[in-house]
Amino acid sequence: MKTIRMAVLLSGGGRTLQNFIDLAGSGGLPVRISLVVSSRPGVPGLAKAEAAGVPTQVITAKGKPVEAFSREVTAALDAVRPEVICLAGFLSFYHIPPQYEGKVLNIHPALLPAFGGKGMYGHHVHEAVLAAGCKVSGCTVHFADNVYDHGPIIVQKTVPVLEDDTPDSLADRVFQQELTAYPEAVRLFAEGRLRIEGRRVRVLPG
Repeated sequence: MKTIRMAVLLSGGGRTLQNFIDLAGSGGLPVRISLVVSSRPGVPGLAKAEAAGVPTQVITAKGKPVEAFSREVTAALDAVRPEVICLAGFLSFYHIPPQYEGKVLNIHPALLPAFGGKGMYGHHVHEAVLAAGCKVSGCTVHFADNVYDHGPIIVQKTVPVLEDDTPDSLADRVFQQELTAYPEAVRLFAEGRLRIEGRRVRVLPG
């Protein structure tokens, strides 16, 4: 399988990025990470990228219109020509331009379309799941479009919600599934096995 160029957009700790780095290094993920863009300076995700020798760029959204911020991100991406762009806890809205439609993936720590949308990230999601009395939760990898948590779904993994769960304990269990789900979606993308048909993603035979 050919190796594809990946860019990762993040705003925080970089645990998902580190998973990609580790899998790419061991041959478990057919990607070369060409760029990491952070919307915040000084976050651990940048340090993880730099330790792995991955080029980084900080593009802050604060005080900028969405379109101006998005143009800066797009210019950084255009310079490395990624074949896939993975959002990994990117907390600033990025308006996806035509050249990257169908190339941007996102992971959400709930079973979309439930518990998605603006403001639903991190512990806010797990708190909402517990407050709703859900018996299962999980994670969703989907194609990103220009609406929060809206694009067609590629992979979902589930976990039980336990009686004594806290947002932290549920988050930990969901994240263990994220470590599997996101690479699975990236592999399918790299193999050319994903076909978008309206709101559905069809996984083609290998």
